[in-house]
Amino acid sequence: MNKNAIPEMIEWTQRIGYEPSDFDRLNPIHIAGTKGKGSTSAFVSSILYQYAKSKQHDSAKTHKVGLYTSPHLRFVRERIQINNEPLSEAAFARYFFETWDRLEESARAAGHPDPSLPETKPVYFRFLTLMALHCYMEEGVDVAVIECGIGGEYDSTNILVKPSVTGITSLGIDHTAMLGETIDSIAWHKAGIFKPGVPALTAPQPDTALLVLKERAIERGTELQIVQQHPEIDSIQLGLAADFQKINASLAIAIASAHLRQSEETSVPHNFDMATTLSPVFRVGLEQVRLGGRCEVRQDDSHNIIWHIDGGHTLESIELSAKWFASRMSARGSVPDTAPRVLIFNQQTRDAASLARKLHSTLAAALNNDRPFTHAIFCTNTTFSATGFRPDLVSVNINKDDLDALSVQHRLAATWEDVDPACDVKVVRTIEEAVAAARAVAKGQDNRMNVLVTGSLHLVGGLVEVLETETGEGGQ
Repeated sequence: MNKNAIPEMIEWTQRIGYEPSDFDRLNPIHIAGTKGKGSTSAFVSSILYQYAKSKQHDSAKTHKVGLYTSPHLRFVRERIQINNEPLSEAAFARYFFETWDRLEESARAAGHPDPSLPETKPVYFRFLTLMALHCYMEEGVDVAVIECGIGGEYDSTNILVKPSVTGITSLGIDHTAMLGETIDSIAWHKAGIFKPGVPALTAPQPDTALLVLKERAIERGTELQIVQQHPEIDSIQLGLAADFQKINASLAIAIASAHLRQSEETSVPHNFDMATTLSPVFRVGLEQVRLGGRCEVRQDDSHNIIWHIDGGHTLESIELSAKWFASRMSARGSVPDTAPRVLIFNQQTRDAASLARKLHSTLAAALNNDRPFTHAIFCTNTTFSATGFRPDLVSVNINKDDLDALSVQHRLAATWEDVDPACDVKVVRTIEEAVAAARAVAKGQDNRMNVLVTGSLHLVGGLVEVLETETGEGGQ
């Protein structure tokens, strides 16, 4: 299936009226990786948008910045952004149906007996990728930051012929069924986005992964640059505030700089390196970046809760989520150690028990407390009790029988009770019920209660939807 992926995607591209080389006009920046590729993409987009805003004259080469990422948190429109704003509902509808209608027309022209059948359209991610590229072409986007879906070599986004820059974020073990079970196999797939003569940058990697990346760079006719943390990062209040975001921000600085040099923007020094002083534009871009569900903190004054929200879903990212939460607790050192701390967790498709154990062990070590949480709530990714999922939050990768029986949630609860028998563990069916259960614990507390929500972006998206719906923003 992998080996057919790119030829099939090229055919879909041609069916909507483009050749892959047409997208060179978008000066795309292509980013792959396991951890932090969404954050890095958002940092790059934010920097370039600030750069575009700072250029007030007609000779500026950057006016519109596209950002294509996945998955979305609340609305599918979040995946296709221009100047750091999701497409409006009207624009999304327009480009959706233009793409849809072109696919049906091409099927009709090819003699298909019924162009409305599902087989005349690509699957979900491919369709959205086509739609995003079509949108950016129609909107006259000057640079499009494109995040890979899974892998790189055979990812649907890898039809790009000549990106401006390619970047690889931190690598880890994930999607093993498609990418292999070793870090070198995963590195091989991610490095598939490298192109001849196109700058290739990477965050620091394990030695085995780095060796593969270097070999692949040579094969593809480019030179790999390893990006270390920028010395000024510690002096910047990053919009995505966690220690592990510092390397993502540093990689984004290098990627944005390389792109601007490729675009012959004269304000960026050609000898830019990680010792170069950051301009105010770069600093503002790093400070104002937003990416929901990644190290996000929300104050819930009416219920005396501080929500800590992170969509970590691999062993590595769960560990980072735990360290981030622990650092937040350390920063609030005046809170009594006996104060309630609540976990809301779900992970439906991976080894959920391993993730839960990793979360417990990391937090126990970081907090020097064998009871990192006083309460643990395990729920499904179903948003509301009465209405179920909102359409943008439906996941088709869930076994319905397991969902109905709460099988995964009961296994998670058993795992947590095994590692922390004193913890008050609860299983509920929906995210709405989990929010209510957390608020019940917070009721009557003297101090703000801290809640960590992690394990899945579907869970995090549903939680934000519950909170926003209460404030009247759920239908936006």
